[in-house]
Amino acid sequence: MAHFAELDNNNLVLRIVVISNDDVNKNGGDQSETAAKAVEKIVPFSSGVKWVQCSYNGNFRGKYPGVGFKYDIEKDKFISSQPFTSWSLNSNGEWQSPVAYPSITTYGDNIKFRIGWNENEQKWFARDFDNNRFVWSPETLSWLATGN
Repeated sequence: MAHFAELDNNNLVLRIVVISNDDVNKNGGDQSETAAKAVEKIVPFSSGVKWVQCSYNGNFRGKYPGVGFKYDIEKDKFISSQPFTSWSLNSNGEWQSPVAYPSITTYGDNIKFRIGWNENEQKWFARDFDNNRFVWSPETLSWLATGN
């Protein structure tokens, strides 16, 4: 099955629809403008202005989009919403935090930390299985216990 994103005037994704591969193949094939135009005849716009094919597996046009993603015409990619105000978009269309993601993501017998970003403090934090809190130190490349 082929997936298409309905875009508004600002290239924001409004919804995703699934179309038969046969319909896509009969109308120019994957990623073709002809196939996107054929979708207009099969599925009327809700309030959008354009259909753009996307890949469920992320094989083309970046990540599989969701509602609110933006389609970047120049990069030919779908880009997620900015997760935090401090994060910036890199040249690959990926959001980057001001502090690199921790290089250590597990503890003990390879148990994964629950890692998140604290926008107010501009730091990565983690919790272990016992709900102990840690803060990432980019200087020492280690997790520091916070005591709460």
